[in-house]
Amino acid sequence: MTSDVTAAAIGSGDLPVFSTPMMIALMEQAACKAIDPYLVAEGHTSVGTHVDVRHLAATPEGATVEATAEVTDVQGRAVTFRVVAHQVIADERVEIGHGIHTRAIVDRTRFLDAVRRP
Repeated sequence: MTSDVTAAAIGSGDLPVFSTPMMIALMEQAACKAIDPYLVAEGHTSVGTHVDVRHLAATPEGATVEATAEVTDVQGRAVTFRVVAHQVIADERVEIGHGIHTRAIVDRTRFLDAVRRP
C-alpha cells in the first residue's frame, strides 16, 4: 500500500492509513475479476450498483493489502458478492474489512449512449 491510497492523500481523513474509499475500490476490482464468467455476451461489462462495507482495522502505509470477491447471488443482470479485504503479514492474512457488493451486467455501448443523452 502506497501513500497515494491513504486517507490523508485522498481527503477522507488526515491519517496516513489505508483509506476506506480505496479499500472499497480494491473490493470492486476483485468483484470485476470475479464477474468475468458471467459476461458471456460480446460488449458486456459491469457497473457497481450497491456497496455495504465495514472497515474493521487500520492498515499502515507500506503494508500489503488484497481483496477477494465471491459470487453469492445472481438475479437477472444483478450479481451480488461477498467481498473481503485482508492485510497480509508474513504468511498470515488479517481481515481489515468485509461486506456486500452488487454489480449489474450491462451492454457497454447502450449504457454509454444512455449516459450521453441529455
